[in-house]
Amino acid sequence: MPPIFKALATIAAWILFVNGCLGIVLPGIARLAGETGLSTPIAWGVGVISLVASVGAMKLRQMME
Repeated sequence: MPPIFKALATIAAWILFVNGCLGIVLPGIARLAGETGLSTPIAWGVGVISLVASVGAMKLRQMME
């Protein structure tokens, strides 16, 4: 595999990881500030899915080596 594909897989995994962490932390802060509604559980779900997808992307990147 050309190294560009490994680099792109790494970038995608890091973006998904950061998105997942922010998707879990920021709604938690908003909930502590008093925000209620359905947006917090949805954001947590998207954050968890992003974290799982980042793990999958890193496994794919390891398989490219």
